[in-house]
Amino acid sequence: MARRKKSQSNGKLSFDEIRKIVNKKAGHEVAHSLIGENPTEVKEWIPTGSRWLDSIICKGRLAGIPVGKIVEIAGLEATGKSYMATQIAANAQKMGIDVVYFDSESAIDPSFLQAAGCDLERLMYIQAESVEFVLETIEDLLEVDTKWLFIWDSLALTPSISDVEGDFNPLSSMAVKARILSKGMSKLTVPIANSKATLLVLNQLKTNITRSPSEAMTTPYVTPGGKAMHYAYSLRVWLTGRKAKASFIQDENGYRIGSEVKVKLEKSRFGTQGRACNFKIMWGSESIGVQDEESWFDAIQISESLKNSGAWFSLVMGDGSEVKFQRKNWLEKLKKPEFRARVLEIIDEDVIRKFSERTGNASDYYDEEDSTDGE
Repeated sequence: MARRKKSQSNGKLSFDEIRKIVNKKAGHEVAHSLIGENPTEVKEWIPTGSRWLDSIICKGRLAGIPVGKIVEIAGLEATGKSYMATQIAANAQKMGIDVVYFDSESAIDPSFLQAAGCDLERLMYIQAESVEFVLETIEDLLEVDTKWLFIWDSLALTPSISDVEGDFNPLSSMAVKARILSKGMSKLTVPIANSKATLLVLNQLKTNITRSPSEAMTTPYVTPGGKAMHYAYSLRVWLTGRKAKASFIQDENGYRIGSEVKVKLEKSRFGTQGRACNFKIMWGSESIGVQDEESWFDAIQISESLKNSGAWFSLVMGDGSEVKFQRKNWLEKLKKPEFRARVLEIIDEDVIRKFSERTGNASDYYDEEDSTDGE
């Protein structure tokens, strides 16, 4: 009778036993099995308020802001960074996540937060007096047994202690903030992942002043804070808009109540860097936030299921029948359950699945003026 082979050699430790040794040495759990619960895998996503944006963030799935990671939303002035952040905060609260809002500009309006859907009783507002204070406060709150969404509005305008206590000479504190952030990200990245907290950093896009014409064309914008932040971010969402009167949304009397926003994923650890979308953000009307459903029309432009003839469009339904409409009647059509379900089905098919399987036209998914910032 043949002898059965031993599952492991005498004296050889299993991976589970080795992990226990490593964790005992560290004093807490640092060694994980990637086939089980681990701090690297994103299992929860906070909706951004735009289904189109949520559809392009993570390859092959409907996503959002990744829980447990550090994310940047950077943009030009008046592109809706704070408006998006408040909508993300409201969506996080619906998921049972508590929100801490660090404000360096002392400009957030409570009534605006409420209009965006935030519960002010479950939102902690903190004035961001210094970069060090923000980082230390985050470190302390991570010790509290709760899930956090930290919103930092904004990194660009938060001073260091030396900035506050010093003079107005910029040379006296040159690169101080970048060095502080480099150390801060080294200390906080792992604790944020382990506690399933999320750090959403709002930042400014600034014109890249360079002597190199080629660099100015390929890298028109830079963000303050130093290179360490670039490496710490799992996702970088950049917001830009057209510098024209046409970029604003106006009411029937000509008053500006919103703006058009172009969105690009400048960095993504989820296989989607360079993808782009666009939508409108309302900030001067009763309805505050991203005009989500309005953008779905643009999202399905790449689909063969949407046909166009002059001012009329036809949406091919699942059974092959066609529904005709004009763009001005888009929202009215979406009120019909069958039409709405078909539109969402097309977004899932053409925006998410075809990109994941590389069966769509690649040029439909990426920003035509794609550039890198030299990371």
